[in-house]
Amino acid sequence: MAQVIDGKALAASVDEHTAAEVAALVAGGGPRPGLAVVLVGEDPASQVYVRRKIAGCRKVGIASFERLLPADTTQDDLLAVIEELNADPAVHGILCQVPLPPHIDQGLVLDAIHPDKDVDGFHPVNVGRLSTGTGGIVPCTPLGVMMLLDSVLPDLMGLDVVVIGKSNIVGKPIAMLLLEREATVTVTHIHTKGLPAIARKADVIVAAAGAPELVRGDWVKPGAVVIDVGITRVPGANGKDRLVGDVAFAELDHARAVTPVPGGVGPMTIACLLSNTVKAARAAAGERVMEAAEL
Repeated sequence: MAQVIDGKALAASVDEHTAAEVAALVAGGGPRPGLAVVLVGEDPASQVYVRRKIAGCRKVGIASFERLLPADTTQDDLLAVIEELNADPAVHGILCQVPLPPHIDQGLVLDAIHPDKDVDGFHPVNVGRLSTGTGGIVPCTPLGVMMLLDSVLPDLMGLDVVVIGKSNIVGKPIAMLLLEREATVTVTHIHTKGLPAIARKADVIVAAAGAPELVRGDWVKPGAVVIDVGITRVPGANGKDRLVGDVAFAELDHARAVTPVPGGVGPMTIACLLSNTVKAARAAAGERVMEAAEL
């Protein structure tokens, strides 16, 4: 029977550490970390995600700032909000919930967030720092994936890892993080020829293709570790929708360990967002102290 990796429990542990960091930072005279969440429109799924992130802030002691904008907000008006938040010293992290309405250039908006406040890790500067191993803010979901892997496989050196999915948000940064840990990484996607055979050779599979139950049991060799990043709502047998991942979870009894959906990667993403916000606040406090000392 495969071990089920409990993302909720690990996220709770990360949150405890984050709360302790916040308390120590404030007690030492530093700023209370602040996270601004910008939501354009009334997409139901986005509203749920924003509520969860705000609730997470309250739990660990991070100040939260909500900017709820109508769906017809112009691109220029949204960019003005981002610029205002960039300049606000009480805001250490900025998250613009995606997807944005079609009349707004999503890439342009995300690039407008200052790299030091880009707690999602999407800005080209942070992507460049990640790819060159020179620091920067690590994207939340890939960071959470690495923590989940560490909970069952603390040493990844030399292991054969197959990443299924090549997105800029998940697949590519995960591959770079794995390479930094000396894993041997193969990046694939749903159009890769012979994908099942490639997956069968892997010691670790990270499925992030957004394709419901793409990875079947016979794709996974005995003893492999499987991290399921995908989450899709599909019709259920009782007429109610159910959430499924990119992996056929019920077929993986022969795996060493596997993350469930929900309850695996999802909770870790929010926990890492909060942790990144504290890191950004600490970095900002350090910069201010340094500047003051130089005066």
